[in-house]
Amino acid sequence: MTVTDPIADMLTRIRNALMAGHTSVAMPSSKMKVAIARILKDEGFIEDFVVGDERPQPVLVIRLKYVGQRRHRRPVITGLKRVSKPGRRIYVGKREVPWVLSGMGIAILSTPKGVLTDQQARRLGVGGEVLCYVW
Repeated sequence: MTVTDPIADMLTRIRNALMAGHTSVAMPSSKMKVAIARILKDEGFIEDFVVGDERPQPVLVIRLKYVGQRRHRRPVITGLKRVSKPGRRIYVGKREVPWVLSGMGIAILSTPKGVLTDQQARRLGVGGEVLCYVW
């Protein structure tokens, strides 16, 4: 099955798994998805991720992170929003890199220097395509 927007599919799978209380979620892997998962891990939104070497399509497995004890357990990720879509790409310059919830969340950007968070893009002085917001 072909997916027209693989990043939106990734975010939807994560959102659905969090609402269902799953500990992990699996999806077809790609370089962009692995880069987004690496940022989510570095920023503390997920516990870990593993890329399997299955053929013909590798599988990306993300272990989700929760806070609290059993009945009062809440996901660390409270919101995911896809910004730039295949039908409408959203690009920003280095001066227009967005703030998410006044710095409480992150924006993930695809830049000439690679896939970066909003903070890293500001530090490096680059803009690019705004992929998604995470808070």
